[in-house]
Amino acid sequence: MTLVQQFSAYSEWRNRLSGSLTDFRRWLVDNELSDAQTDLRFGRLFEKLREDRLTVAFVAEFSRGKSELINAIFFAHHGNRMLPSTVGRTTMCPTELLYDSDKSPCIELLPIETRETDTGISGYKRLPEAWTSLPLDIKSPDALQETLRSVSEVRRVPLATATRLGFPEDGEHASKVDAEGQVEIPRWRHAVINYPHPLLRQGLVILDTPGLNAIGSEPELTLSLLPSAHAILFILAADTGVTQSDLDVWNEYIGHGGDRAHGRIVVLNKIDGLWDGLKSEREISAEIDRQVRDSSQTLGLPTDRIFPVSAQKGLVARVNGDEALLERSRLPKLEYVLSDELIPAKQDILLENTNAEFSDIHGRVNGLLEARLSGLREQLGELAELRGKNKGVVQYMMGKIRVEKEEFETALQRFYAVRSVFSRLTNQLFKHLGLDSLRLLTASTRQTMFEANLSSTLSDTMNRFFSESLLNLSNSEATISEIIAMVDAMQKKFVVEHGLRLSNPESFSLTRFRREIDRLQQWCDTHLNTTLHLMTHDKQQVTERFFDEVAHQVRNLFENANREAESWIKALIAPMEMQIKERQVQFKHRLESIKRILQATDTLEERLNELLHTECELLDQLRGFEDAAEAVRRVLRTRIVETSSPDAA
Repeated sequence: MTLVQQFSAYSEWRNRLSGSLTDFRRWLVDNELSDAQTDLRFGRLFEKLREDRLTVAFVAEFSRGKSELINAIFFAHHGNRMLPSTVGRTTMCPTELLYDSDKSPCIELLPIETRETDTGISGYKRLPEAWTSLPLDIKSPDALQETLRSVSEVRRVPLATATRLGFPEDGEHASKVDAEGQVEIPRWRHAVINYPHPLLRQGLVILDTPGLNAIGSEPELTLSLLPSAHAILFILAADTGVTQSDLDVWNEYIGHGGDRAHGRIVVLNKIDGLWDGLKSEREISAEIDRQVRDSSQTLGLPTDRIFPVSAQKGLVARVNGDEALLERSRLPKLEYVLSDELIPAKQDILLENTNAEFSDIHGRVNGLLEARLSGLREQLGELAELRGKNKGVVQYMMGKIRVEKEEFETALQRFYAVRSVFSRLTNQLFKHLGLDSLRLLTASTRQTMFEANLSSTLSDTMNRFFSESLLNLSNSEATISEIIAMVDAMQKKFVVEHGLRLSNPESFSLTRFRREIDRLQQWCDTHLNTTLHLMTHDKQQVTERFFDEVAHQVRNLFENANREAESWIKALIAPMEMQIKERQVQFKHRLESIKRILQATDTLEERLNELLHTECELLDQLRGFEDAAEAVRRVLRTRIVETSSPDAA
């Protein structure tokens, strides 16, 4: 299968998973086994499924054929070019292609002037009035392409304005000052194309980036959008190989992929430029292989991560159904490696998230049903022992149950006392992790940097910002460990003394947030917090860039950590509370049964038969519960894409 077909298969699997979870949730509601906390967990699951996106970023210097490669891989089945692809620069600003069903087809453009504010792209996405929106005529390919050419628009401004907007003083535009002292810069800061293509409908997001200077001028692109992409395709030109500007982009933004290094792929595009009618196919292949080896050596990347292709010929072949030309373009080989890496990795991420939530829901409901069954059988045993017994024995049994109930209520008082400790620890967690502490740190950091007279003070203050942020995470992790230990001890006590069926409390880790802050600090130490940069730039400019580019990202991390911590806290103690309520109901039913027998002894057999019937119903419910759960597990066990090879395909 092609990447397009495999991505469609993945989307179909995700829809089946959503459907099976919907059926499972409906079964719980129909059987009165759902509650507010379970609804919250399901809501989180469905939100993850709805927001499941597969982001593929295309990065290159100008005129490497990015747009044509995007057209060839993802939109050839459309029968035409989706993105404009002409000689020269076609993408002047970072451009996202996606689909949002709540909006009409359009292209939204963020003016370049917004770079003068301290709001990032993600912040402006919550301010629709700041964008210029142009409708897309999806029925007219010519009109569509004409509108999409907006991403190529430029404007001329004084060099000082360009510098103020974040374009480097020594950038490419600075060498092209016209007679009036003006330079050319992109008209738009960011573009979002909302288009109802089938792949985009299914959750594909394509990130098309401009060249080196434009990348450097938009920090959120390099600090957030690119690192979060599931795959990055770095495009070179086959006739030139790795130029110095290509190498700069690679070393600055892509080469150090960290945890996602496997998703970095180099594409040696435009190999059709090496197709020489006076050379044999063997000679042409040898020349292409030589370029692959040279690129491999320069980039420090294995040759099997570099893919020579002709995007233009691949697109033409796909549109015209020319299999021979498609094979010669070598485009399928690139698609196969994307399929083998991208789709399984994305499915694994979704499976991990879904399994965790589903297992927790299943465990909670299963524990509740098992507790009901255990309580019912305990009640059956008690009543069976009363066969042929006199009234005094029945009264003794009632007294025994009352003692158990009182002991349980005493334990509940201890539970409520521990709950107050739980609340105190929760408040302590959000004191460290919460946004208030980060605001105080940010404010003090900003003030110190503005008042600094020495570059060393600026450097030390930036380092302190990171160390304090990491310390807040460390303190939060220590509190999380206390919370887990406390809840674990409390649960074990109820399990041993009162027979509740509880699993170990769910863990929660801040490790990935710590790693992201480490990554941001590395970026800062490379781009901002260097002796040369601090000595050659005004302290106000350094300070504003630090907060616009780095502190903004740290705030986003803490906001995400807060949301996840809040959800974890809500779910942590809910299973225990649910079973405590169930045990209280059981005590009530046991006492009511004994009272009825005292009032009319001939109701004993009648009550036993009622309970036996209830036991059968409960066992049927347990079987139905497991059947409904197994339907979800069957989908979770399904692997959409098996590792393949181009030859096998």
